[in-house]
Amino acid sequence: MSEVQASTLSKIARPLALAALGAGLVAFVDIRLSDYMATLAAITLVNVMLASSLALTNGLTGLFSLGHPAFMTIGGYVAAILIFPVQRKGFMMPDLPAFLASLQLDLLPALVIGGAVAALAALVIGFPVLRLRGHYLAVATLGLIIIVRVLVNNWDGVTRGGMGLNGLPRLTSLWWVYGWTVLTVYACWRIKHSSVGRAMMAVRENEMAARCMGISAVSVKMWGFVLGAFFAGVAGGLMAHLITVITPGTYSVLLAFNLVVMVVIGGMGSLTGAVLAAIALSVLSESLRPAEEALELYGLSQVAVALCLILVLLFRPRGVFGSGEPRWARYIMGR
Repeated sequence: MSEVQASTLSKIARPLALAALGAGLVAFVDIRLSDYMATLAAITLVNVMLASSLALTNGLTGLFSLGHPAFMTIGGYVAAILIFPVQRKGFMMPDLPAFLASLQLDLLPALVIGGAVAALAALVIGFPVLRLRGHYLAVATLGLIIIVRVLVNNWDGVTRGGMGLNGLPRLTSLWWVYGWTVLTVYACWRIKHSSVGRAMMAVRENEMAARCMGISAVSVKMWGFVLGAFFAGVAGGLMAHLITVITPGTYSVLLAFNLVVMVVIGGMGSLTGAVLAAIALSVLSESLRPAEEALELYGLSQVAVALCLILVLLFRPRGVFGSGEPRWARYIMGR
């Protein structure tokens, strides 16, 4: 075996070994711990998935998008409608088109279609919105959350309005979430270390210089925005079939704030930082809930998250890992 072949096998074996280690942890949680802990682990992995995809959109391309909850809502409702039992669609969603009323899909195709519809929505919205920059783009994508929420709230015959869709089948298991999380993180990693990822970072650092080098800034931003929306749509479908309900307010502005905090604390553009920050903040929030109830200090977890953000901005303004990846992560995942 040549040295090149041995090096290639080594680069493939290390990520597989890490994925196998993660699968072992998932098996332990799924078999040995309670259903409550398994659900918390699944929610943490969904946050990892969302933070990684937002790191692709905001961290690599330099956009300041807050629109992930809107794409989660779109993907979640599409997946829920496609999976909903046909026998109940007639009286719960009377305005559904005939082909949807008689259609019932499994989880995987419904998630893919939900993500694709969210990506399509991002593509349509991206053309006018991505002309904006900085806080103007943040406000525009914040408005997108409100628009999607109002549309869902008023489309009673399809979405059941403010009542939402409840009694969804609980199809999302910890293994489903783990599989999609591994896929999301690996895809974002490969994109970051590809020519497309380098073009994204060039646009982020200096858009004018990138244009002079022949890089299409519009295309690069659109790729980041649409890919992030796809994974957010899939995450919305996973969450809907994990908690068995989806309403217009399930994915709110508060979620957008938490996701941005995860990306900023980890480091804008660092996938390792986004993953670790998502895990740390999810565990912190859930561990403080008993204290909230005991002391009746509701909102204590949000205060703790905000304090973490302030401390990181004071002492490490570029985040824990900056825009790079730690050496050990590069060794495992390759470049």
